[in-house]
Amino acid sequence: MKIKILMFSTVLSLLAMSCSKEDNSDVIDKQYFKADEAVVNAKLDIMNDDLSQLVEENLTTDDGITGKSTQTAQTFSPACATISRVPAFGTTPTVGSLITKTIDFGTVGCPLPNGNVLKGKIVITFIYNPSATTHTINYQFVNFYHNAILVNGNKTFTRVMSAATAASTSHPIVTMNMDMTATFPDGRIFTRVGTRVREIIAGYGNASLSDNVYQVTGSWTTTYPNASVQTSTITTPIIVKFSCYPQSSILSKGIITFERNGKTATLDYGNGTCDNLAVFTINGLTFNIVLNN
Repeated sequence: MKIKILMFSTVLSLLAMSCSKEDNSDVIDKQYFKADEAVVNAKLDIMNDDLSQLVEENLTTDDGITGKSTQTAQTFSPACATISRVPAFGTTPTVGSLITKTIDFGTVGCPLPNGNVLKGKIVITFIYNPSATTHTINYQFVNFYHNAILVNGNKTFTRVMSAATAASTSHPIVTMNMDMTATFPDGRIFTRVGTRVREIIAGYGNASLSDNVYQVTGSWTTTYPNASVQTSTITTPIIVKFSCYPQSSILSKGIITFERNGKTATLDYGNGTCDNLAVFTINGLTFNIVLNN
């Protein structure tokens, strides 16, 4: 089996450990996939998880959101972010009125607890309805960067409180509808449209974020700089474990299957062990990817 190593760098460089003169990126190009595109997909996955965590955390019972506490002992929102609301904090909105929240990360660089650095603003809008168990939240980006990746467009998610069972207490399940464009530092532009379902499966209601575990499923299409379109489907649920950070990536398990131009490839995040590795496979060629959050 031929193996290469891909590093998570700003330039997304391909560092080949060649077994022969023919073992190079051109081989992957002929198979309709570029190996470093697996790195791009991993970066976008981490970005989506960060954004969803930030937005959901900034919805509270004061905003009329069921199943939210007004404060927690530990938060994902960094202290360097400024949060404002219309109507102003301390004012009880009218049922059926629009609430707008703005999270401002500034222009210098504001690090999240997992090490990712944000700039710009996220603007959240939703309807105040404290009696509802289902809420639809919209958010858009204003000069927003995630680790130097410029993000444009908007996202909508529907947050539903699940019914309590013998196996689990009532907890939120969030369905995210994505329609966004990511511009990488090297100028490449990727557009992602689709749906992700994110469910907290451990740690909900605890004061600490470190024991939170999420399960993510869904599918989406990504349009690449050369206008080719790729379909991505989570064929084995992705497991996001906050306890893995900072020693390793928070993406600990799960498989995404990619299809483009009649070809299929997979990105495997592992078996649940906390590490920085993922495996990209196409036509028997396997590439180890080193992940950073």
